[in-house]
Amino acid sequence: MSKQTEVIVVGAGPTGLLLAGDLAEAGVDVLVLESRGENLSNLSRAFGVHARTLEEFDARGIAEELIAYGGAQLPGIRLFNRVTLHLAELETRFPYLLMTPQYNVETVLRRRALEAGASILYDAKVTGLDQADGRVTLHTAGGDHTARYVVGADGVKSAVRQAIGMPYPGESVLKSIMLADVKLAEPPAESPAIQGINGAFCFVATFGDEYWRIFAWNSADQKADDEPIELEEVKEAARLAFGTDFGMHDARWISRFHSDERQVPNYRDGNVFLAGDAAHCHSPAGGQGMNTGLQDAANLAWKLAAVLRGADEALLDTYNGERHPVGKQVLRSSGAIIRLAAERSKLKAAIGGLAAATALHIKPIEAKAMGMISGVGIHYGHDKGEDALVGHRANDIALADGSRLYEALRGGKFVVLDSTESYEGEFVANAASAAPDGTAKIIRPDAYIGWAGTDDPAAIRAYLESHAGKR
Repeated sequence: MSKQTEVIVVGAGPTGLLLAGDLAEAGVDVLVLESRGENLSNLSRAFGVHARTLEEFDARGIAEELIAYGGAQLPGIRLFNRVTLHLAELETRFPYLLMTPQYNVETVLRRRALEAGASILYDAKVTGLDQADGRVTLHTAGGDHTARYVVGADGVKSAVRQAIGMPYPGESVLKSIMLADVKLAEPPAESPAIQGINGAFCFVATFGDEYWRIFAWNSADQKADDEPIELEEVKEAARLAFGTDFGMHDARWISRFHSDERQVPNYRDGNVFLAGDAAHCHSPAGGQGMNTGLQDAANLAWKLAAVLRGADEALLDTYNGERHPVGKQVLRSSGAIIRLAAERSKLKAAIGGLAAATALHIKPIEAKAMGMISGVGIHYGHDKGEDALVGHRANDIALADGSRLYEALRGGKFVVLDSTESYEGEFVANAASAAPDGTAKIIRPDAYIGWAGTDDPAAIRAYLESHAGKR
């Protein structure tokens, strides 16, 4: 017998859990299917949460909960011992990279999703998929599950992506990348640090406790992903890149993997969507992978919820329109870092490093690089005739009542700023800026500006009807 729901999310990683929590909080009947068992491993590749992701968490009331787990708050990223990206200069409440393992992120998001009413079914491997009559049926060993919409957030080997026959073009960039969480007898002076020379590269960053995250590559030590790995291999790569292995010892885990750069041509196929690594994958350089997936989820969730309560279904096409270019940008930026770090030629590496350092010492270029890596500088386009503010990230401004904009967004609400009319509803809030600038705005649930202009009640109502649905 087929079990029916409104949305099925496949994958209980960070992307899937954020989606499920947002949907459940918006009153959507949502089921998460996870192929793994309930006792998930706490070993994970992702290690950092960037500023924009923390802002998205703040708009959901969970940023402080994640920060409370601890972890170093890194105010800058040192690249190739030449230049530092000064994250502390970002205009945000979170001007740093939070070093915290992926399993802490999943713990917070899983609690939120379950408390909001989402269901998670473990040991539910998807074996096939059918779309017909505006419904999607997923086949698993335990039975079929049917929904109006399905989101594949099930990683690079996505069963959902394969079931819809979506191509995943790209290439393998590096193999035998090594990951380890270790203790260091002689830590580096700055964290994180990235260095590449002598046919090797190494990244070293503290978690803020006794452990450090290392990922390293050695062109002279290329092995298959499933071959055993010893800590000495990681040490050797570090010695080649930095001239020291920092006294690595007591590894709590070590892993080997290969890095691909791939992206699907479209994040949507009918009523099936792809998000996170199921839609795009790239090198871990810059720590953007998990963050990009989480921001995919933040973009898609409110649109699915709005359409399910009566918004214009064309809204769902904007998910691919807004997020696909971002995924492409991340592939380029992370690819550039990893290629420079892995350059075998000392001359080319020196020239490339000098060029990068010279460029990044130019403030506008450094600001753009920081905005991309942190996510704070990412914005979406706007249609002809729309205000130029549309599609830009909304700053977390103070409101007239003493609260903050991101607090007003909680619960998946649209916030109408500085309008003389009231639009209050279950998913719409009114707010007045502490320092209004003369422009009325509608802030989307993902904290981007959806509409801006002179205070025009008819235009504001039209936007809310097509984008928020029944209020």
